[in-house]
Amino acid sequence: MAEIKPQQKDAYSLILEAIDVGIYRPGDRLVESELAERFGMSRTPIREALQRLETQSLLERDGRSLIVASLDHNQMAELYVVRRELEGLAARLAAQHATDEEIRVLREMVREDDKLVGDPTALARANRRFHEQIHLASHNRYLVQQLDLVHRTMALMATTSLAAEGRGEIAQNEHAGIVAAIEARDAEAAEKALKEHISIAFMTRLKQDAGKRERNR
Repeated sequence: MAEIKPQQKDAYSLILEAIDVGIYRPGDRLVESELAERFGMSRTPIREALQRLETQSLLERDGRSLIVASLDHNQMAELYVVRRELEGLAARLAAQHATDEEIRVLREMVREDDKLVGDPTALARANRRFHEQIHLASHNRYLVQQLDLVHRTMALMATTSLAAEGRGEIAQNEHAGIVAAIEARDAEAAEKALKEHISIAFMTRLKQDAGKRERNR
């Protein structure tokens, strides 16, 4: 199981990261005393962090307990619609404002992440880093803030679309195309490529969910 190292992180960041890496999954109950022991801190900052996460709808009430929230079909669809538009805008702005060094980092990320295609969990973490790098390359702090919230909510999905057979390699090819458009300073092409990337990821997840429903019948 993945471990979280407290190193100078606050309770909110630690709990959020634990959800993001799958230590706590949708439906899991979060208990103040257990979290305080895990992260080596008092219950007061834990309680405040839980309240903040509940306000952001990342946690929900189950009686008197707080559990990690889950997304139904409609919520997932709404999230992907917003993500597609915001990610597309980030790619457009990155093509216009990214420094040469930022583009070089994106290119290197794609090359390094190609080695992770056989490991969906590791590739999912790398995928998030790649997208966050595009967000930063947009040089728009308000867009970065909104995308950060979207990506935190994505952690409420119990599985990654990159686990679908063949999806990892295809996604990496899509990443390469996005970077090529950004490097060419083609804002329209970069936006189109990233929007298509998100649409394909959404369709892959819909197929995953359909298969899961079929198996559970």
